[in-house]
Amino acid sequence: MNSHPHYHGHRQRLRERFVKSGLAGFADYEVVELLLSLAIPRGDVKEQAKALIARFGSLRGIMDAPLEQLQLVKGIGPVTPVALRIIREAANLYLQQSAEGHDSLIDPQALFSFWRARIGALPNEVFQVGYLDSSYRLLRDGIETLEEGTTDRAVVYPRRVMEAALRRNAAALVFAHNHPNGNVQPTEQDKVLTKALVLAATAVQIKVLDHVVVSLDRVFSFRTEGLL
Repeated sequence: MNSHPHYHGHRQRLRERFVKSGLAGFADYEVVELLLSLAIPRGDVKEQAKALIARFGSLRGIMDAPLEQLQLVKGIGPVTPVALRIIREAANLYLQQSAEGHDSLIDPQALFSFWRARIGALPNEVFQVGYLDSSYRLLRDGIETLEEGTTDRAVVYPRRVMEAALRRNAAALVFAHNHPNGNVQPTEQDKVLTKALVLAATAVQIKVLDHVVVSLDRVFSFRTEGLL
């Protein structure tokens, strides 16, 4: 008589399929099952996976959902949402490190996709700087998140960014921030800040490749719109 619960065999089959063919042929809920099995070592997680897909629409929707919203799904608990967030941030770090020194961000679509994936779904506004070499590739540890609270960005950011760029021997910069409300049109403050950053960069002979404003599915490019 088999002493192992039925879900053991199901999990093993999912893992064997993944090892053989990656995620090819997997339904969305099966991908979520695989992830949940890492955080929930016991029990059948198929129903939780299907419930998450039903509530958030897709794997991306699940990974970008607020932690407290994930906890509302029956059977998820407090630990699994944190595990999913760790997986998401590890994936973002992997993409960043893969791009460092390898993939040029001169292509606008590559640039847009990169920052939409990094910060487009964040619930709070974040302003980031990418430090690039002369081929527009990210330098090692080439992304910095600037957090100055209520301090006037147009005063603080240019000085801080240029000091960091010179320390890193950066040849170019790209700026990115998100608008959590989904409206990617730049504010007047965004425009003032961009002018200040470009002026400061020009003074030290560093090129500003672009400033992009992103949401989950949209991008505004200062360069594409003729504002750089």
